[in-house]
Amino acid sequence: MNSTNVKALVFDTWGTVVDWRSSVLDELRELKKSKNAAFEPEEFLREWNAAYNPGKEKVNSGEWPWTQVSTMYWRALNDLLAKYGLSGMTPDEVDRLNRAWTRTRPWPDSQSGLSRLKQKYVLSTLSNGDFAWLVDIAKFGGLPFDCIITAENARRYKPDPSVYLTAIELLGRAPHEVMMVAAHNYDLRAARKLGLRTAFIPRPLEYGPQQTSDLVAENDWDVIAHDMGDLAAQMGAA
Repeated sequence: MNSTNVKALVFDTWGTVVDWRSSVLDELRELKKSKNAAFEPEEFLREWNAAYNPGKEKVNSGEWPWTQVSTMYWRALNDLLAKYGLSGMTPDEVDRLNRAWTRTRPWPDSQSGLSRLKQKYVLSTLSNGDFAWLVDIAKFGGLPFDCIITAENARRYKPDPSVYLTAIELLGRAPHEVMMVAAHNYDLRAARKLGLRTAFIPRPLEYGPQQTSDLVAENDWDVIAHDMGDLAAQMGAA
């Protein structure tokens, strides 16, 4: 594509830039070992992550007031700890475990690809995660974002249009000057409707080896890259 008019790239983060699943699984495995607990980490994580989509839909529908993802996960975590006989953990232990979502390792190509893109473009997150959590994710992973923008800035969750429009406004750009980068086709569909450019990077192991969704681009996105380095190359970033 002709990237001349693109000035800024905004990135979905969990799944696209960082490998949340294997990172959180490692911490759950350590929890099981340290507490001699009887649960399967993969099932625990599946149940924990299941709080996310219903929660954001309740916020977007108005059923819930603005509620951070960290709160959704904290509520679900406490329920799971009780279910699996771990309700004796201290508040500090629960808080630290909940923040496992901020200690997420970048995919192997993320740091180098973003560093190349940063030489030519303004880079920002555009995640449904909490603002403070995204700051921690970027610091933990050494991710070279110029700024942090999240759904919290709009008090709605993607794919609500206000999230993308807020990013455009904060960046001071026209829609066609901003490119949404994501491993999730729904995210790109919502962005394209508002005039943003779009780039798809598949992450076929985001949900583990049995993943069935978002394995391929489902539309003719402006860029379809096999990883972050390929995106940099296609966008003319040395």
